[in-house]
Amino acid sequence: MTLSMAAFALEDLFVKRVVGRMPLSEVLVLSGLGGALVFALLAQGQGVRLLQPAACSRLMAGRAVFELVGRLFYALAIVLTPLSTTTAILQATPVLVVLGGSLFFHERVGWRRWAAVVIGLGGVLIVLRPGSGGFSALSLLAVVGMIGFAGRDLASRAVPPALGTLHLGVFGFLTLALAGGLYGLWRPAAWVVPDAGLLALLAGAVGVGTLAYAALMKAMRTGDLATVTPFRYTRLIFGLTVGVLVFGEQVDAAMVAGCLVIVAAGLLIAWDNALARRRLRLV
Repeated sequence: MTLSMAAFALEDLFVKRVVGRMPLSEVLVLSGLGGALVFALLAQGQGVRLLQPAACSRLMAGRAVFELVGRLFYALAIVLTPLSTTTAILQATPVLVVLGGSLFFHERVGWRRWAAVVIGLGGVLIVLRPGSGGFSALSLLAVVGMIGFAGRDLASRAVPPALGTLHLGVFGFLTLALAGGLYGLWRPAAWVVPDAGLLALLAGAVGVGTLAYAALMKAMRTGDLATVTPFRYTRLIFGLTVGVLVFGEQVDAAMVAGCLVIVAAGLLIAWDNALARRRLRLV
């Protein structure tokens, strides 16, 4: 999980660098096709059959819609808003997953988790600062992206075991390419022929992006959730470091306070998961 969060932060860095010299739609399409090709080649090398009946189910279609929303709006947030703010807002995804599990899967949610949901959403409001002079409506792009990723994670809970990391990687990156194509239809822009520097940045984005996605799926599908979930918040460290050192962004007291509140909410959820598992072992 820590490796995944570090790689995602590097992917954000590459994307933010590239979009200054290339249309966002082109970046998303090329990155999506490149990532899908990497996973497809890995699948071929391991003899994994990508086309399976489960891949064409309504569940996978719904997962693709959420992933499309998450990928597109998060990419827009990276380009148009400070990376540190976008990274902080994204950390509330596990909180929304808990809320969605209660609403859509009728999972039992005790008072600790409900408290964590309220605390986590409060942390997002601290970061956003609505009604203040520091509020930017563009930050809502990250909120929409976070909702998309939460929906994807919820749908992933019901994905059949027959669909492994390589399947999800191919379909996930094809969805990214589709998001770029749809954005290009909405905001047409002339594609540019990438030079050696742009190709290197795109290759870096694809490389660390596929590593991040594979590591995340491996952690979420094989690791103990109560153990691995808190390590999601290492992305705050990586994202804020990149934002400050590379892009010269300023992190004020409100940003730090909001981050701490969001992390506290996630740790409360992880603690409640650990207590629940301990009670099951004692029964």
